[in-house]
Amino acid sequence: MLDGGLDSLLNQAAAMISTGRPCVALTGAGISVESGIPSFRGAQGLWTKYDPMKYASLEAFMADPAEVWKMLAELDQVVGAARPNPAHQALAQMEEMGLLQAVVTQNIDGLHQAAGSKRVIEFHGTGHKLRCLSCRKQFKRTELSLESLPPRCACGGIIKPEVIFIGEAIPFQAAEDAFSWTDHCGTFLVVGTSASITPASQLPQQAKAHGAKVIELNPEPTWLSHGISDLVIPAMAGEALPVLVEKLRQSAPA
Repeated sequence: MLDGGLDSLLNQAAAMISTGRPCVALTGAGISVESGIPSFRGAQGLWTKYDPMKYASLEAFMADPAEVWKMLAELDQVVGAARPNPAHQALAQMEEMGLLQAVVTQNIDGLHQAAGSKRVIEFHGTGHKLRCLSCRKQFKRTELSLESLPPRCACGGIIKPEVIFIGEAIPFQAAEDAFSWTDHCGTFLVVGTSASITPASQLPQQAKAHGAKVIELNPEPTWLSHGISDLVIPAMAGEALPVLVEKLRQSAPA
């Protein structure tokens, strides 16, 4: 049961989302924490164990792929065991209702798709696909074994997950789609992210510049909370988003 203050904020959010143009959501690590995937930067995150400059840069991967794959294999186990939580499911339901036109995610876990979301823009790639750096053949994660690291292609080339490392550009099509949908949305919903990494940080600002209302759903304040966000909901996504969906259902025309 949400307290009266949060309930009132969710009523306001429902009113914003249910009127005008459809919504775009930007999600980050916070939405998947409730699925058992710790934030990279949190107290239990991978960056407390692995130096990101040593393990998350393209330069580091090319210099010592076997060492970087130790971290990737650990992340793979965590992601492989995770399942969509009520927040992922709520966003999929909003899309089904015609109120959410796209999810732009900084996560690589595929949980939005597993929950049923159809239009998902993966800003940082995905851990469910991999590619040989030599012949460029693509693999599904389920096609490969990680018993020997780094995994290698039949051609002998080293295989890398289709995730964006430090030093790599956001996929062109993902960036183009994200900014295009953002330009035309009526509300922009920020969920489980501080949106502090470029170019994701530009999306809420661009949405606002094009007349959209920015709704922020984070348990703690972010740089967006003062000056960018029109409505700040201090709650966990898995708690608040299902309630928001129910309010949207109640306000929908019969």
